[in-house]
Amino acid sequence: MKALVYHGPGQKAWEDVPKPQLVDGTDAIVRVDAVTICGTDLHILKGDVPAVTDGRILGHEAVGTVEAVGSDVTIEAVGLPATFELAVELARPGGHIASVGVYGKPATLHLEDQWIRDITITTGLVDTYSTPTLLRLLSNHQIDAGRFITHHFALDDFPTAYPVFADAADTGALKVVLTR
Repeated sequence: MKALVYHGPGQKAWEDVPKPQLVDGTDAIVRVDAVTICGTDLHILKGDVPAVTDGRILGHEAVGTVEAVGSDVTIEAVGLPATFELAVELARPGGHIASVGVYGKPATLHLEDQWIRDITITTGLVDTYSTPTLLRLLSNHQIDAGRFITHHFALDDFPTAYPVFADAADTGALKVVLTR
Protein backbone atom coordinates (compact mmCIF):
# COMPACT_ATOMS: atom_id res chain seq x y z
CA MET A 1 0.00 0.00 0.00
CA LYS A 2 1.08 3.61 -0.49
CA ALA A 3 1.53 6.27 2.20
CA LEU A 4 3.03 9.72 2.59
CA VAL A 5 6.17 9.25 4.69
CA TYR A 6 8.02 12.02 6.54
CA HIS A 7 11.82 11.92 6.22
CA GLY A 8 12.81 15.10 8.02
CA PRO A 9 12.11 18.82 7.54
CA GLY A 10 11.11 19.52 3.96
CA GLN A 11 11.41 15.85 2.98
CA LYS A 12 8.42 13.63 2.25
CA ALA A 13 7.88 10.69 -0.08
CA TRP A 14 4.90 8.83 -1.49
CA GLU A 15 6.12 5.29 -1.04
CA ASP A 16 5.17 1.67 -0.55
CA VAL A 17 4.74 0.67 3.09
CA PRO A 18 3.71 -2.64 4.66
CA LYS A 19 0.01 -3.28 5.08
CA PRO A 20 -1.02 -2.87 8.73
CA GLN A 21 -1.58 -5.96 10.85
CA LEU A 22 -3.62 -6.52 13.98
CA VAL A 23 -1.05 -7.06 16.72
CA ASP A 24 -2.87 -6.26 19.97
CA GLY A 25 -6.46 -6.84 20.97
CA THR A 26 -7.00 -3.08 20.97
CA ASP A 27 -5.85 -2.60 17.34
CA ALA A 28 -8.12 -1.64 14.46
CA ILE A 29 -7.44 -1.35 10.73
CA VAL A 30 -9.30 1.35 8.82
CA ARG A 31 -9.20 1.71 5.02
CA VAL A 32 -8.97 5.42 4.24
CA ASP A 33 -11.63 6.51 1.76
CA ALA A 34 -11.12 10.28 1.97
CA VAL A 35 -8.67 12.57 3.73
CA THR A 36 -7.89 16.25 3.92
CA ILE A 37 -4.61 18.06 4.33
CA CYS A 38 -4.39 20.14 7.48
CA GLY A 39 -2.18 23.02 8.57
CA THR A 40 -0.66 20.67 11.14
CA ASP A 41 0.67 18.56 8.25
CA LEU A 42 2.51 21.61 6.94
CA HIS A 43 4.03 22.29 10.36
CA ILE A 44 5.20 18.69 10.61
CA LEU A 45 6.74 18.86 7.14
CA LYS A 46 8.57 22.08 8.05
CA GLY A 47 10.06 20.33 11.09
CA ASP A 48 8.05 22.30 13.66
CA VAL A 49 7.02 19.11 15.51
CA PRO A 50 10.21 17.41 16.72
CA ALA A 51 8.28 14.44 18.09
CA VAL A 52 7.55 13.43 14.48
CA THR A 53 10.65 11.60 13.33
CA ASP A 54 11.97 10.04 10.13
CA GLY A 55 9.73 7.28 8.81
CA ARG A 56 6.43 8.53 10.30
CA ILE A 57 3.43 7.97 8.05
CA LEU A 58 1.48 11.22 7.84
CA GLY A 59 -2.24 11.79 7.65
CA HIS A 60 -5.23 12.60 9.78
CA GLU A 61 -8.70 14.10 9.33
CA ALA A 62 -9.64 10.94 7.45
CA VAL A 63 -12.88 9.12 6.76
CA GLY A 64 -12.71 5.41 6.25
CA THR A 65 -14.15 1.95 6.56
CA VAL A 66 -13.25 -0.35 9.44
CA GLU A 67 -11.79 -3.49 7.88
CA ALA A 68 -10.62 -5.41 10.95
CA VAL A 69 -10.68 -5.01 14.71
CA GLY A 70 -8.90 -6.74 17.56
CA SER A 71 -10.80 -8.70 20.16
CA ASP A 72 -10.76 -5.88 22.75
CA VAL A 73 -11.79 -2.96 20.51
CA THR A 74 -14.66 -0.69 21.40
CA ILE A 75 -15.30 1.77 18.59
CA GLU A 76 -16.40 5.21 19.72
CA ALA A 77 -17.81 7.85 17.41
CA VAL A 78 -15.27 10.43 18.58
CA GLY A 79 -12.31 9.98 20.91
CA LEU A 80 -12.31 13.58 22.11
CA PRO A 81 -10.10 13.19 25.21
CA ALA A 82 -7.36 11.61 23.09
CA THR A 83 -7.83 14.35 20.48
CA PHE A 84 -7.42 17.03 23.14
CA GLU A 85 -4.33 15.37 24.57
CA LEU A 86 -2.80 15.10 21.09
CA ALA A 87 -3.61 18.75 20.38
CA VAL A 88 -1.76 19.76 23.56
CA GLU A 89 1.24 17.66 22.51
CA LEU A 90 1.32 19.11 19.00
CA ALA A 91 0.66 22.75 19.87
CA ARG A 92 3.60 24.99 19.10
CA PRO A 93 5.03 27.14 21.88
CA GLY A 94 2.74 30.14 22.27
CA GLY A 95 -0.02 28.23 20.44
CA HIS A 96 -3.74 28.14 21.12
CA ILE A 97 -6.01 25.15 21.62
CA ALA A 98 -9.80 25.42 21.44
CA SER A 99 -11.48 22.49 23.17
CA VAL A 100 -15.15 22.53 22.28
CA GLY A 101 -17.68 19.96 23.42
CA VAL A 102 -18.45 17.48 26.15
CA TYR A 103 -16.06 14.58 26.50
CA GLY A 104 -17.78 12.22 28.90
CA LYS A 105 -14.35 10.91 29.95
CA PRO A 106 -11.34 12.55 31.58
CA ALA A 107 -8.83 14.36 29.38
CA THR A 108 -5.42 14.64 30.99
CA LEU A 109 -3.44 17.88 30.88
CA HIS A 110 0.16 17.39 32.00
CA LEU A 111 1.01 20.86 33.29
CA GLU A 112 4.45 19.65 34.36
CA ASP A 113 5.28 19.26 30.65
CA GLN A 114 3.42 22.32 29.36
CA TRP A 115 4.11 25.20 31.75
CA ILE A 116 7.11 26.51 29.81
CA ARG A 117 5.41 26.30 26.39
CA ASP A 118 3.06 29.26 27.02
CA ILE A 119 0.05 27.63 25.37
CA THR A 120 -3.48 28.97 25.70
CA ILE A 121 -6.42 26.59 26.14
CA THR A 122 -10.01 27.73 25.82
CA THR A 123 -13.04 25.55 26.42
CA GLY A 124 -16.74 25.70 25.67
CA LEU A 125 -19.80 23.65 24.94
CA VAL A 126 -21.12 22.84 21.51
CA ASP A 127 -24.53 24.34 20.89
CA THR A 128 -26.19 21.42 19.13
CA TYR A 129 -29.59 23.10 19.04
CA SER A 130 -29.17 23.89 15.34
CA THR A 131 -27.49 20.60 14.33
CA PRO A 132 -30.71 18.88 13.10
CA THR A 133 -31.57 21.96 11.05
CA LEU A 134 -28.06 22.14 9.62
CA LEU A 135 -28.11 18.44 8.68
CA ARG A 136 -31.55 18.85 7.07
CA LEU A 137 -30.36 21.85 5.06
CA LEU A 138 -27.29 19.90 3.92
CA SER A 139 -29.27 16.80 2.96
CA ASN A 140 -31.82 18.92 1.06
CA HIS A 141 -28.95 20.66 -0.77
CA GLN A 142 -29.97 24.05 0.62
CA ILE A 143 -26.42 24.55 1.93
CA ASP A 144 -23.46 23.61 -0.22
CA ALA A 145 -20.70 22.49 2.15
CA GLY A 146 -18.67 21.64 -0.93
CA ARG A 147 -17.99 25.35 -1.45
CA PHE A 148 -15.37 25.10 1.28
CA ILE A 149 -13.54 22.41 -0.70
CA THR A 150 -11.46 24.28 -3.23
CA HIS A 151 -9.32 21.42 -4.56
CA HIS A 152 -9.97 17.71 -5.16
CA PHE A 153 -7.32 15.05 -5.76
CA ALA A 154 -7.16 11.27 -5.92
CA LEU A 155 -5.56 9.56 -2.90
CA ASP A 156 -2.47 8.79 -4.99
CA ASP A 157 -1.97 12.51 -5.70
CA PHE A 158 -0.55 13.45 -2.28
CA PRO A 159 2.73 14.68 -3.79
CA THR A 160 0.76 17.16 -5.92
CA ALA A 161 -1.85 18.09 -3.30
CA TYR A 162 0.56 19.10 -0.52
CA PRO A 163 2.24 21.94 -2.44
CA VAL A 164 -1.18 23.24 -3.50
CA PHE A 165 -2.33 23.43 0.12
CA ALA A 166 1.01 24.77 1.33
CA ASP A 167 0.86 27.63 -1.16
CA ALA A 168 -2.72 28.63 -0.34
CA ALA A 169 -2.00 32.34 -0.88
CA ASP A 170 -1.30 31.67 -4.56
CA THR A 171 -3.54 28.64 -5.20
CA GLY A 172 -6.57 29.84 -3.23
CA ALA A 173 -6.71 26.51 -1.39
CA LEU A 174 -9.12 26.57 1.53
CA LYS A 175 -9.74 22.84 2.00
CA VAL A 176 -8.03 20.14 -0.08
CA VAL A 177 -9.72 16.73 -0.21
CA LEU A 178 -8.22 13.49 -1.49
CA THR A 179 -10.55 10.58 -2.20
CA ARG A 180 -10.34 6.96 -3.24
